[in-house]
Amino acid sequence: MGLTARIGGLFRALRRWKSSVRHQVTWSGLLFTSIIVMVGLGAFASGNNLLFLLLAALLSTMLISGFVSRLSLSGLEVRLLHPEHVFARRRLPARIELCNTKGYMPSYSIHLASSDEEESPLRIYFPVIPGGATVEAHTTVFFRTRGLHGDSQYQFTTRFPFGFTERRLQVRLRREVLVYPCIDPQPGFEDLLFSLEGDIDAHYRGRGNDFYRIRPYEHGESARHVDWKATAHTSELQVREFAREQDHMVEIFLDRQIPASEHAWLEHAIDCCAFLCWRMATSGRRLRFVSQGADIRLPEQGDIYGILKFLAEAGPSRTKASAFPHESHSFQIVFSLSQESTVHGGWDGARWLGGTLLVP
Repeated sequence: MGLTARIGGLFRALRRWKSSVRHQVTWSGLLFTSIIVMVGLGAFASGNNLLFLLLAALLSTMLISGFVSRLSLSGLEVRLLHPEHVFARRRLPARIELCNTKGYMPSYSIHLASSDEEESPLRIYFPVIPGGATVEAHTTVFFRTRGLHGDSQYQFTTRFPFGFTERRLQVRLRREVLVYPCIDPQPGFEDLLFSLEGDIDAHYRGRGNDFYRIRPYEHGESARHVDWKATAHTSELQVREFAREQDHMVEIFLDRQIPASEHAWLEHAIDCCAFLCWRMATSGRRLRFVSQGADIRLPEQGDIYGILKFLAEAGPSRTKASAFPHESHSFQIVFSLSQESTVHGGWDGARWLGGTLLVP
């Protein structure tokens, strides 16, 4: 019973493999088939043994071609090695590994193509894959949307050995790729960042020990900060300005409670939020990101990729955000369609970005 079960399992596996292989007759195959038909008709009409020998040779060539072609496609596995961090709408380098699991039988003239033409190049050619070996090729990956991308389909194609038929084998590449939102600037993002950087610098003018700049006197300021030398030089009151001693924190709040009709706004807000978080984190600023189900502080609780991982799978939320500003003197940025709800949440002093202020 054990041997019978093994044989039955082998035949079932062969049937599944056979059902997954598709073939298409090429022009060379049609021409070769026509020659076989003509030689066969001539052999039966004339009874010439030489023609029968030629017919047998032609039929054997056809059968061997099909067998070798199927054998060349069997036992192939594909792996895609992409960077650890993948961003939407950014073409990134990757490697494709093609493994021949057959011990000694090589595979020849293999074309590898992806079902998703945006993810990888349309076709990669491998002249030969030795038995038991793994070959690799450099390629690129490209994902148009953020989120978790699952399995993908790849197709092996070969015309080996004589090109009579083109055989195709569909294989599934099992993987999960978390794609971060796009961090490349979109129209208006650079101008917004420049405006926010100026507002942040103005917000954090302080009276610490580090000299910041000399600027004109403003009404109501204490006279003890007047720089008399600069005043005498310019004939106008000038004051010395110092930076705060503590690190500056920027708090970004993303409100994901939106109507069903505003999904496009949320996607644009997520892209803008990812862009601002990336630029501010890489410039060395202390950062706090807040949203429904998220409260991440940098650098105390990790790096920027923690925020990007959350944004990669973030969607609309039915709950209201309950987070409040962490520091009363921090610079606050709010992405929300409801300015009233953010004011009630303690973000009344924040720079509000929503509605017509953030138009896709």
